[in-house]
Amino acid sequence: MTKFCLTVACPSRRGIVAAIAGFIAEQGCNITDSAQFDDLENGQFFMRISAVAETGSTREELTERFTELARTFEMDYLFHDEMSKMKVVVMVSRFGHCLNDLLYRVRIGALPIEIVAVISNHMDYQKVVVNNDIPFHLIRVTKENKPEAEARIMQVVEETGAELVVLARYMQILSDRMCREMSGRIINIHHSFLPSFKGANPYKQAFARGVKLIGATSHYVTADLDEGPIIEQDTVRVTHAQSAEDYVSLGRDVEASVLARAIHAHAHRRVFLNGNKTVVFPASPGSYSSERMG
Repeated sequence: MTKFCLTVACPSRRGIVAAIAGFIAEQGCNITDSAQFDDLENGQFFMRISAVAETGSTREELTERFTELARTFEMDYLFHDEMSKMKVVVMVSRFGHCLNDLLYRVRIGALPIEIVAVISNHMDYQKVVVNNDIPFHLIRVTKENKPEAEARIMQVVEETGAELVVLARYMQILSDRMCREMSGRIINIHHSFLPSFKGANPYKQAFARGVKLIGATSHYVTADLDEGPIIEQDTVRVTHAQSAEDYVSLGRDVEASVLARAIHAHAHRRVFLNGNKTVVFPASPGSYSSERMG
């Protein structure tokens, strides 16, 4: 049996759900999970369905048969193989907490991805990556070689067949061109103090101001720095009795957790771009819930 999920985005109108459910049934498929959202503000409809093709229909066959229905409702749609792991390139600089967390989650099967390469502008995590049997690429970036460096990065992405690039505390700003070429395919993580505490040592700045909440935000990368559509966020409380070092430690924990949850949602095709925002459907049965991902 072929396990697949169908993702649909289209203008909202009457009859979409009935038409899709009818098609799934006609193809001899059984729906195991379904989520939908009708955005009344912009008139857009989003849907994700998990199903099993009990008659043995392939993803390619279902895609071809769905074409006429999709044209009728002006749908952007894709059938995805739920048994295949998404290929991911991870990029990191000198903060390794997110990278190490992702390596562990992949190793225990908590993330449905395959890390096909790690790219860094430093050598700090070369041994860690190689010990996990993952190719490591050192690509140093300067003002002078930035176009050439990004060309090498894109070459790694293309040669590995990666569907997603994860910036696991990669401390280089990507060019507008790369952001456009990889729109919806690059996920970033950063602390949620922006725009209040910019630059170096944001946690120490937060400590000096006596903040009571530390948070992290994971979002898609766009040409607008740290302003892409948000996928996942979380916070942790801090008190006056904790030190600046405690802030840093707690901040790293929440960053790693938030990034993992964002990747989990993207890899399960639960995230839809909706203008400057996202629609993120809850985890479906059989996948790790957000609680277990924390």
